[in-house]
Amino acid sequence: MKRMFVAPDPGHVRLKNSLRAVLGIALAVALAELAGLSLTASITGGLAALLALFTVMDSTVREQAVTTLLLPAAGFPVLALATALHDLTPLRDLAFLAVVFCGVYARRWGPRGHALGIFAFMNFFTTQFLHAVPGQLPELYAAVGIALAAAGAVRFVLWPLERRTPPPAAPAPLPGTGLARVTTRQAIQAAAACAVALAIGQVLSEDRWYWAVGTTWWIFVNTVSRGETLVRGFRRVLGTVIGIAVGMVVAIPLDGAVLPTAALVALCVFGIFYTAPVSYSWMMLAVTVMAGLLYGLLGVLDPALLVLRLEETAVGAVSAALAVLLILPVTTHAINDAWIQRALQGVRSATSASLRRLSGDADADPTPHAAELELLLGRVRLSLAPLVHPLSPFRGRKARARRVLALLDECAEEVRGLAAVAADPAASHDARLAAACWRVEAAVERLTSPRSGSGATERHPADAGTAPVSGQAALGHVSGLEKLLAALDEPLRTPPGSLLVRS
Repeated sequence: MKRMFVAPDPGHVRLKNSLRAVLGIALAVALAELAGLSLTASITGGLAALLALFTVMDSTVREQAVTTLLLPAAGFPVLALATALHDLTPLRDLAFLAVVFCGVYARRWGPRGHALGIFAFMNFFTTQFLHAVPGQLPELYAAVGIALAAAGAVRFVLWPLERRTPPPAAPAPLPGTGLARVTTRQAIQAAAACAVALAIGQVLSEDRWYWAVGTTWWIFVNTVSRGETLVRGFRRVLGTVIGIAVGMVVAIPLDGAVLPTAALVALCVFGIFYTAPVSYSWMMLAVTVMAGLLYGLLGVLDPALLVLRLEETAVGAVSAALAVLLILPVTTHAINDAWIQRALQGVRSATSASLRRLSGDADADPTPHAAELELLLGRVRLSLAPLVHPLSPFRGRKARARRVLALLDECAEEVRGLAAVAADPAASHDARLAAACWRVEAAVERLTSPRSGSGATERHPADAGTAPVSGQAALGHVSGLEKLLAALDEPLRTPPGSLLVRS
């Protein structure tokens, strides 16, 4: 958790994005209230705005706008289905599981499928959370429409962060076909896990069973391997436990008082967006406190409900763990290999673009490559989380994984510095820079290609330590990358259990 307080936030992007989310969601709720909609509809609208701002992560502003416009196509039919089946328990449960499977399967189509799948699931979930019935459907549609319009206005008109700093392309899903495709395996795993969670959750509570299903669903979001899923489940339970403790102290005494509750919900929204990129446990703390505050507004909050929330969360986490261990498991090692290689290729792409820019190519821009590298490193951290977790018993692999993360973070710092130098119109092209960049590309090639023999390990940059740094910033950053990539060879290759095993 301490990483949240020291995590870099270049350009204060996380801070700005969090403040923008608070503004967008507050505007959505305010407009719903001004339209005379019910509290249930206003909450539905607020959650829709949150999802639109949280899950739409396409690589261009235009694609983000298109995805936002498509959200009702995914959400409205699900809202209608969920409200129509509200009192038909067997059919409702089967429909919910079908939505789970389709929502996860849709991730094969990248960021847009991911966002639409989450939005569809959450619309079904929200109707259970609010006990919405068919008679409320028109105002629920109105609330969601108002919310998406408000979120879109804030995101694309009032505070268009992406127009000033183009967003990087989200990492594409890992390749594969049939059951070898990760998204297909995850869809089957998630549906099976949610079926178990739903059954046990209904034994615990006929009215609040959906928390177990929601826990299972969100554990599968942005995870791939069984190790990632297990660690995420642990962190979700941890964040929920702490959030319930905070809710006991904060939400229950408020007893639904509107103004202080609204202020704290806004603070929770800020916390969700600010902590999500760096700490899942902190994000879950904010989500849990926000849920307690909303229950307070609805007039149903008490300590027993928060305890039930914890029990349902535990059921969902265990269900997800069993599914990834027993049903079509995706090994942690294979995922580590794939994401580390893609991060290294990101270093190569950013270095190459910087060289072209410094050589006079005005169209070459390393900034998007540097930003994409940050996203790829986020995926590397997620994939390596099982190895660096405090409870991991594999000390050797834990030490090597930590070393890899530290070196890749330093690579990202050098890439950011190189991109900043390349963006300076006054920066000059050193004659030695091209050779240094070629050595970086060769180093990446050695790290991501099969080893041809013992000599491959000896091809370290001959002059990585001799390139002058003072007064030649670009060459200094590239030389730093050479050293870091040479240092990565040992932790990535050392058996047993090396992090990259190439045949």
